[in-house]
Amino acid sequence: MTQAPKIGLVSLGCPKALVDSERILTTLRAQGYSFSRDYAGSDIVIVNTCGFLDSAKAESLEAIGEALNENGKVIVTGCLGVEESLIRKTHPNVLAVTGPHQYEAVVDAVHAHLPPVPNKFVDLVPEQGLRLTPKHYAYLKISEGCNNRCSFCIIPQIRGDLVSRPIASVLYEAERLVSSGVKEILVISQDTSAYGLDIKYASSKYRGQDVSAKFQTLAEELGKMDVWTRLHYVYPYPHVDSVIPLMAEGKVLPYLDIPFQHASPTVLKAMRRPANQVKTLDRIKAWRDICPDLTIRSNFIVGFPGETEEDFEFLLDWVEEAEIDRAGCFEYEPVTGAPANELEGEIPAELKRERFERLMEVAQDVSGAQLAKKVGRTIEVLVDDVQPENNRAIARSKWDAPDIDGQVILDNAAGIKPGDKVTVVVTASDEYDLFATPATNAMRPVDSVVVATP
Repeated sequence: MTQAPKIGLVSLGCPKALVDSERILTTLRAQGYSFSRDYAGSDIVIVNTCGFLDSAKAESLEAIGEALNENGKVIVTGCLGVEESLIRKTHPNVLAVTGPHQYEAVVDAVHAHLPPVPNKFVDLVPEQGLRLTPKHYAYLKISEGCNNRCSFCIIPQIRGDLVSRPIASVLYEAERLVSSGVKEILVISQDTSAYGLDIKYASSKYRGQDVSAKFQTLAEELGKMDVWTRLHYVYPYPHVDSVIPLMAEGKVLPYLDIPFQHASPTVLKAMRRPANQVKTLDRIKAWRDICPDLTIRSNFIVGFPGETEEDFEFLLDWVEEAEIDRAGCFEYEPVTGAPANELEGEIPAELKRERFERLMEVAQDVSGAQLAKKVGRTIEVLVDDVQPENNRAIARSKWDAPDIDGQVILDNAAGIKPGDKVTVVVTASDEYDLFATPATNAMRPVDSVVVATP
């Protein structure tokens, strides 16, 4: 029997790029290719790049170079692919270069340099496709591109304007994931709450019914499935308010990932982002009145051109008052082609670092205080990993997304497996993590959902 050609993959960047990698692998697997986890075992290597920041470009170019050195046959795709001249100038021996979400072009390049060998015994693909995440959670990408024009960002230049998937396609994919054993779906895009805008919220047939491609409708339909649904990259448009009751009712996880980026009106205006953060504070308070368990994750940029000490102090105060549960921070970095490069008032590197450290100190204090409120509660967690030698499991609560948030460290974890949902009692907390033990039958059930009316 002829051996199937083997593909190696290096996937860099965000979860959206990871989904692109999964789609490429699924297509290739259906055509008879197999995969290798190392360079030596691969007949060809695909490098899915990131090109959002100049530092990410450098990392991508380094990864391409490593693949060339270790294997020699490399196809490049992803966000950096839009700068083919840069890639070929740095690495002239790459076989092919394609841009982001150009699945067919990647597959065609593989065919050209490594033709498939059809084999009915290996050309089998799970109905839900191939995934690069653990079996118990998966990313669900609902759209490509973005209509916003933030001055620091080149995503629309790389991935284009918003292109939403038909809602029936999204929901049937979610069903397949749940059927395959997925217990948590992480909804992603460049701008999740803008979903459907480009297609005028067009309806499509889902289980015999016309369903509109709207953010709220998507949340409602996912909320009917037996799965944790976590919403990422949610721009705080007014209609986001409508999903908070779904969180309070336990239909969608009480978690919003909102990229606020800053709080100072002056800086937000320079970033070309909504600048009324006082109103946003009022909305956050209203959300928590409806859903007291709501966790808000956000990212912030410090050292943006023209950011004054007053602007930065405003941001620190805002993060405290808004009680941002999970905060990430980046020092501003110029991005080739971004309008922000033309702004005056460059911030010295040492001052950026100082502001980064000050913001993370405040964020750590807020996170610690928020987590301390969970101690003593009985909650449900999803297990990601186990450490049998320590009788310990590493899990996450409804307040924790994989890779970017904290964990629930679970002791007395004998017999617990990755992918298990376990009821636990929170015994302690620190700045980022919770500590817990499995609940016994004598203990009270998982906390009931508190529902309040606005």
